[in-house]
Amino acid sequence: MDQETDDVLDGVGPRLRTLRRERGLTLADLAATTGVSESTLSRLESGQRRATLELLLPLARTYDVPLDDLVGAPRTGDPRIHLKPVKRFGMIFIPLSRRPGGVHAFKMIIPAVPEPLEPTPQTHDGFEWLYVLSGRLRLVLGERDLTLPAGEAAEFDTSLPHWLGSADGGAVELLILFGLQGERAHVRAHPHERR
Repeated sequence: MDQETDDVLDGVGPRLRTLRRERGLTLADLAATTGVSESTLSRLESGQRRATLELLLPLARTYDVPLDDLVGAPRTGDPRIHLKPVKRFGMIFIPLSRRPGGVHAFKMIIPAVPEPLEPTPQTHDGFEWLYVLSGRLRLVLGERDLTLPAGEAAEFDTSLPHWLGSADGGAVELLILFGLQGERAHVRAHPHERR
C-alpha cells in the first residue's frame, strides 16, 4: 500500500469514534444496531483493526452517511456537486449538507395537491428550524395550527407532535436545518452595535 492509502485507513478509527460520540451512542448501542461486536467496534475505533467493507457498510447505514464520509476518502473526478433528492411522505428532500453529525440542511418541496391533506403529526428526536421560500406552509405543532407564508420562519423541538403540509393545496418550498441531537440554529435578532 502507498502512504496516502495508509493515511486514509489510519484516520478511519478516530473518525468513527468522533461520529459515534457526536451521535450520543455507546459501543453497546452501535453493536445492537449494526450486528458488529463491541470488541470489534472498539478495536476498529482504536486503530487495532483495519476497516473492511463488511464492517463499514452497516456503520454507514446506521449513521446514514456515504462510505466516503466514514473513511475520509479524497474526492476525485467531477468537482460538481450532484444533489440527490429523496422522496419521503409524498415530499421531496434535497440534502444541502453531507457531513456526519451536527446540524443538517435540506431544501424541502411539498408538491401541489388537489385537496389539502389531513395532518398526521409525528414525533422524533431532534430540533428543527425552517424558512418558507415560496407558497403557504401549514405547520401543525402540538395543539397549534399555523399558516406560514413565504419569508416566515419557525423553530421547534421535534419531540413535540408536528406535521408540515400545504396550507392551500399549492406547492411549498422551504429550507430546513435539522439537528438530531437537539442542536438549535442560532439567529441573532439584533447585530452587536459598534461604537
